[in-house]
Amino acid sequence: MREENCIFCKILADEIPSAVVYEDDDCRAILDNAPAARGHVIILSKKHAANIFELPDDDVARIFVVAKKIAAAVQKTYSCDGVNILQNNGEASGQTVFHLHVHVIPRFDNDRDHINIGWKPEETSDDMSEVAAEIKANL
Repeated sequence: MREENCIFCKILADEIPSAVVYEDDDCRAILDNAPAARGHVIILSKKHAANIFELPDDDVARIFVVAKKIAAAVQKTYSCDGVNILQNNGEASGQTVFHLHVHVIPRFDNDRDHINIGWKPEETSDDMSEVAAEIKANL
């Protein structure tokens, strides 16, 4: 499966060069061209799917196994203090390339001035059991 105008499909077809870190039958991990930090890797599904909802469960599972492997290698390589494993779905979440991919970003205690992945917790008066029931109804 390939989308003609997808930059990640073009990278997977070797039409656009990339620095490959890992590859198997299901995915290719490359260095991000606009990294948040040295060693920022993105894992591309070899099947074009715009987001996690379009990719079969088995494929999603395999990509996250690779994400764990890449995260361990990044941590060992850079002795980082932490690692973000990030996957965005939809423009509102920050997704800019609509081909499923997973970011692996090495993190250091002093990098919050230029890497900001997080949120301010909000106080909630929601009934948590009601919220849980709403979500469970759609599983």
